[in-house]
Amino acid sequence: MMKNYRKAIGFLTLSMGVIFLILSVSTQASQENSASPASLKRIGVISFRPLIPEAESGNTVFCPLCGIGSGSGKVMEGAEKIVEDIFIERLKKEKGLEIIPSEKVQSVYKRISSEKLKGNLIENLKKTGRELGADILALGYVYRYTERVGYKYSSERPASVIFEIHLVSVDGGDIIWRGFYDKTQKSLMEDVLQIGSFLKGGAKWVTVRQLTEQGMEEVFKTFPEIQQH
Repeated sequence: MMKNYRKAIGFLTLSMGVIFLILSVSTQASQENSASPASLKRIGVISFRPLIPEAESGNTVFCPLCGIGSGSGKVMEGAEKIVEDIFIERLKKEKGLEIIPSEKVQSVYKRISSEKLKGNLIENLKKTGRELGADILALGYVYRYTERVGYKYSSERPASVIFEIHLVSVDGGDIIWRGFYDKTQKSLMEDVLQIGSFLKGGAKWVTVRQLTEQGMEEVFKTFPEIQQH
């Protein structure tokens, strides 16, 4: 009887040990796979803007933030919101970020910008970021956004897009990343070097949204490790 009792106690002890080990491993894995709220960097996205060139500058536009010139063209109505939405959806895949609700960001930025109509853009961004409790602000510009004319396998005019996105550090006002994309789809007969891009589109003429989504993936290849900033 005593022997059976000892066996039962031993089995129970072993079982409890195994359960404890499983729970410990599970807890550790859970902690490793989820970022602590304190470690997340808070990022706000300022509404993207379309830019058209001044009459005297021809087809060239200059980024209001970095001053770099770029080609331009027609921008479809609402294109800036489409590009912004695609950016935010891609941003959600990045680790270590907490995205501040858009409505809150726009409300604060609009008020601060109107208070400082002649204020420096960087200073306005820094003040907006501090009020929001943000670590980083993102803002972007759309210089061209035109839809293809035609069909998937036969196009009279291909889709074309140019956009630029910046990340700005709220603490110092430094530009910590610039993503720039300029693409007009071409056929393989026009440019054999674009075979990769053409095949990504299924070897057919893509829409401007599809082209923008391809471009967003391209610029995110250089996206910084936010946690290190």
